[in-house]
Amino acid sequence: MKHIVVLTGAGMSAESGIKTFRDADGLWEGHNVMEVASPEGFAHNPELVLNFYNERRKQLNEVEPNQAHKDLAALETDYRVTIITQNVDDLHERAGSSDVVHLHGELRKIRSTGNPIDIKDWSEDLKLGDLCNKGYQFRPHIVWFGEAVPEIETAVKICDAADILVIIGTSMQVYPAAGLIDYVQPNIPIYYIDPKPAIESGGKITVIAKSATEGLKDLINILA
Repeated sequence: MKHIVVLTGAGMSAESGIKTFRDADGLWEGHNVMEVASPEGFAHNPELVLNFYNERRKQLNEVEPNQAHKDLAALETDYRVTIITQNVDDLHERAGSSDVVHLHGELRKIRSTGNPIDIKDWSEDLKLGDLCNKGYQFRPHIVWFGEAVPEIETAVKICDAADILVIIGTSMQVYPAAGLIDYVQPNIPIYYIDPKPAIESGGKITVIAKSATEGLKDLINILA
């Protein structure tokens, strides 16, 4: 089986009703992103940050995978498919994808502030006073601005072994994720699906300037 590696961003989940992480004015759901997505923001006002992610978790309960998520899962019938996502939702998994790497963490997980390998599944509200067994406050299992991306080395190795790279719904401006395109082998075909593509077709890169759902239909026809 050929190995398709798929890098997905906010545009992948937008059609499910999840707002993109950051819009043009630097706000996320009405908040300055640094207030709710940085270690400094958490240190300054932990209750605000916990409540913010509690609301994101509730929103996740109200949305469903869209057709693009389902089509990616269906590709596993004919290909080995690994998804590397910048999204913190679980829509890929809920659509049936079996191999998903979350670069920026997961909304449905929490981790200890004092023991970063203490990670737990979490589906309810997280509050001040929710402590790990060593007495440290739990925090969202999200990679905030200024923090390392623990899974990036894993993602680099996956891209290095790809037979086909597909990029969906990302601006290609958030690093280190945007740099993964540089780690595929020479002459490996790259397909970039985005209604406002940040790069142009040329050489091994084919741009499909459409939404995730419409663009994936085109890609499936190309691969057939």
